[in-house]
Amino acid sequence: MSSNESITLTPAKHDKLGVYHCDVVTEGRIAVSGEPRDIADGESIYFERCNITATRNGSEYTFSRGQEVELAKAS
Repeated sequence: MSSNESITLTPAKHDKLGVYHCDVVTEGRIAVSGEPRDIADGESIYFERCNITATRNGSEYTFSRGQEVELAKAS
C-alpha cells in the first residue's frame, strides 16, 4: 500500500484520502465522505461506498483504501 492510500488522524483533524473527505469529529466519532459513525477503540469500519476502512487505535484513527478483503479474512 502506498502512502497516499492511508492517512492517520487524531480528534478534531480532517484530511482527504483521494477525493474522499475523512474526519475525526470527536473521540470515538468519525465521518467518511459525509457518512458519520461511532467507532470503538480497536474497531474497524468499512465504508463500502468509497472503499475506505477506518480503524481506531486509541486516539489515532487510520483511514485506508481497499481493505475489505483483509477484514473479511480476519473475521
